[in-house]
Amino acid sequence: MATIYTASATSTGGGRDGHVRSSDGFIDNDVKMPPALGGPGGATNPEELFAAAYATCFHGALRLVAGKQKVAVPADATVEVAVGIGPDDTSFAVDASITATLPGLDQATADQLVEAAHQVCPYSKATRGNIEVTLVAKV
Repeated sequence: MATIYTASATSTGGGRDGHVRSSDGFIDNDVKMPPALGGPGGATNPEELFAAAYATCFHGALRLVAGKQKVAVPADATVEVAVGIGPDDTSFAVDASITATLPGLDQATADQLVEAAHQVCPYSKATRGNIEVTLVAKV
């Protein structure tokens, strides 16, 4: 791979109880453990940040594959990614559920586009075989 862009962020103050800032300053947030994990909440957390990044990346991949297939994706299409965390054999693990809502498309086309996007999305490639990812297409 020939890298054409690199994003950088720095965590300070204790990881899940600290602060994260991107090198360009667009992300500049306190980070707190969510109440479900015994934390105080009141700030973002790694799972929210990962869900936001994955949703954005997957949405772009969805539009890319649709464009190559000459399928018009509705302007009001959405991609929601839910990232879960829970205990595994050694510590904790995450999973993801991707729901693409593609109003106006038929179910077969929506299903096919979501599966094709999952094959080309860089986040899907990075997680493939590492975490459970569930795909849902809604029309």
